[in-house]
Amino acid sequence: MLIFLKPAGLAGMQNQVLAILSNADSTEMSSHVDNKNPHDHPPEKAPAASRSILRFLLRAFLYTFVFATAGLAAALYYATSYLAKIVPLTPSVEALLQARHAQPSVLLSADGTHLATFSRGQQEQVTLDQISPYAIRALVATEDHRFFEHRGVDLTRTASAVWQTLRGDAQGGSTITQQLVRNMFPEEIGRARTVDRKIREIVTALKIEKAYTKEQILETYLNTVPFLYNVVGIEMAARTYYDKSAADLDVLESATLVGMLKGTSYYNPILNPDRARKRRNVVLAQMVKRGMLQEEVYLALREQPLQVTLKRQPDPLGNIAPHFAAHVRRLLVEWADANDYNLYTDGLVVYSTLDDDLQEEAAEAVARQSQVLQDIADVEWGRSTERVASHTPAAYGALRKKVEPFRHFWHARSDLIDAFVRETPEYKKALAAGQSERAALAKLKANADFMARLRDYKTRLEAGFVAMDPQTGEVKAWIGSRDFQRDQFDHVAQAERQPGSTFKPIVYGAALEQGFAPDRIYPDGQVEIRARDGSIWRPTDMSGFSGRMMSMREGLIYSKNTITAQVMQDVGLEHVIDLARATGITNSRLDPVPSLSLGTSPVTLLEMVSAYSTIAKTGEYRKPVFIRKITDRDGKVLAEFEAEPQRAMSEETAVELIDMMRGVVRRGTGTEVRNRFNISADIAGKTGTTQNNTDGWFILMHPRLVAGAWVGFNDSRVTMRSDYWGQGGHNAILLVGDFFRGTLKSKLIDTKAKFPQPKRPPPVIVKAPAPVEELETVPSGYGVITREGSSTAVVVGPDGTRTIERGAADELGRFLSGMENSGDSGGRGSGLSGGATAYPDMTH
Repeated sequence: MLIFLKPAGLAGMQNQVLAILSNADSTEMSSHVDNKNPHDHPPEKAPAASRSILRFLLRAFLYTFVFATAGLAAALYYATSYLAKIVPLTPSVEALLQARHAQPSVLLSADGTHLATFSRGQQEQVTLDQISPYAIRALVATEDHRFFEHRGVDLTRTASAVWQTLRGDAQGGSTITQQLVRNMFPEEIGRARTVDRKIREIVTALKIEKAYTKEQILETYLNTVPFLYNVVGIEMAARTYYDKSAADLDVLESATLVGMLKGTSYYNPILNPDRARKRRNVVLAQMVKRGMLQEEVYLALREQPLQVTLKRQPDPLGNIAPHFAAHVRRLLVEWADANDYNLYTDGLVVYSTLDDDLQEEAAEAVARQSQVLQDIADVEWGRSTERVASHTPAAYGALRKKVEPFRHFWHARSDLIDAFVRETPEYKKALAAGQSERAALAKLKANADFMARLRDYKTRLEAGFVAMDPQTGEVKAWIGSRDFQRDQFDHVAQAERQPGSTFKPIVYGAALEQGFAPDRIYPDGQVEIRARDGSIWRPTDMSGFSGRMMSMREGLIYSKNTITAQVMQDVGLEHVIDLARATGITNSRLDPVPSLSLGTSPVTLLEMVSAYSTIAKTGEYRKPVFIRKITDRDGKVLAEFEAEPQRAMSEETAVELIDMMRGVVRRGTGTEVRNRFNISADIAGKTGTTQNNTDGWFILMHPRLVAGAWVGFNDSRVTMRSDYWGQGGHNAILLVGDFFRGTLKSKLIDTKAKFPQPKRPPPVIVKAPAPVEELETVPSGYGVITREGSSTAVVVGPDGTRTIERGAADELGRFLSGMENSGDSGGRGSGLSGGATAYPDMTH
């Protein structure tokens, strides 16, 4: 008998079941009736207990079925809702297309020379027919042997992986397409091992399979998989490990590279050759298993060595201006994020401001003169005597061969050795591993190779150099260190070091802006300046005190700390800081303390050269420009850049300050640039040296180019030994002078360009008063200005000026006699009314 149940709700279903039960009872009873004598045996009812059990079981089944159906429906509803929410969040077909056609951006010089490539790794795209068939077979056999059968997800392999994982043997079930998803979209898919990530991965894999052919998927995978050492893709991996192209890989090489994919670090053939060899043989065995390699070939190859040799590929930042490229990259990342571009995949073409010829001159000058200074440091610290061996740099090349570099330094400063060791990562790693401080220190000091590397690093002199066009603000040359491979730290834009006396032009510029005359006089003697915290600051000079009155002009030319400190006190710290900010020192902290005037607040070389460029452009600040324009891969201009001029100081102030700085290179601390390098162009500049000869600076201005250099050691506890070679006027000046000599000789800039000249009144003759009857001598610290035919004389002294009528025969004499008798020839200058300073028998 067939019984049909109508789904009429829970109650209806229950009634139908009861009806069936009733019908069954009736049938059972009728089977006990004697058809011959129905009255002899009356019908008997089934036992009540049996019917109750049957009803209970049927009801239990019914409820279970209903709830299971409801649960399944709810699960399907939830899954559908979840997928509806997840699918739009996975990468789109357009994103897949962009990822497949991703192209790194490139940086070019102003002359069109390739400087750097900006990608997420060292990568070169190749087509599938440019890849060895062995590599393709090894990949499919090992990672996804049903790749050409499934549509992105291998259910059989996934189920097997789950089963093996549950048994304790964790295995991955991802197909090549799923692995490609993780390589291409790590941020969108996620990195955590969660169900959510796996579903995103599966959905995206299905999208990829629908949009692309199997060959396109393989090609994209092999071009985007990472292989350590910042290498991405099979082509760069082949070059890095085997110094050949991907097309030329043999079966052993292909198996080795494919074997790395299970765990690139764990199976690194350079660091873990035994593991890599075993893994390579596993790949070969899989190729045999899948019919892609003959077994006899496998048996012949499995004992072969790896034959891997690491060959570092050229740095994507190039070798022309890597520090400059790194700096520009940071700026481009910000620009790309703000303008919805991807620097690493959108194929942008960036035209920089760097000049090929000037960069080459800078590189040669820095390399040549830094080695000279290294020789000087090696010799001076290699000898026990403090006497300067020579004032000629070239002499130290021969002396260097006769000494053990820095031998005396390590003997005299043995206390630093332990400190240096304790600061190393190796020492900290030993402590983390449980070694005691004493044991870790002793073990490392006993390691000859480690100590040799440490000493070499600490005693290696470093340098930074940058040149700018003051007319445009464009950066033309940039050397961040002596060797980018050894020191990626940028001494142009990253390193903040005390600028020393190169900061002084800012102080004198602020004074000129306040109306101070360049010939305002100050006493060159002991000065005491009270700081805001109540402390007393007493600046000193290496040359000592002369005891005479000096003008601001002389204070800058001869880099007198005592004069500069007094000028700063009269001008006010806030005005000095304001001018420093306006001229280009925009990022570094400037401490509002009196010693700021002597350059004690660390700044970058780029900031200082920018400030000098402002002076050279007669007071107009231009923010440094590194990029001229950016185009897309098709040549469409996306952005162009130029600096907007901002007036930082008056033109009159800048012209006067330039003239004062001319004096630095003509008769002051910077004369070496003219004397040694025979530079005759119109130039002005300033030297800088910090305490204990820690930092040496020199910045030189030309109307068309401003260049500056810093030299020193990365660790400030290591310095140049002698005061002579420790001065910026003798060390950093070599780099800048060498650069300008080559630049001017090659006529890379206008050799005849001139700075404007200050506008001054006609010169006056300054001498002792002619009429002997007025006074035979002039008191120390005083002078008299007289003019032919004038009825007055101007007396100049430390307290200012005074005009005296010469009509009265003895008035001038009495006045001067009073000054001499008072003995008051000291004190600071305080606003000379005529703006002219006079000394006996001196002509301006």
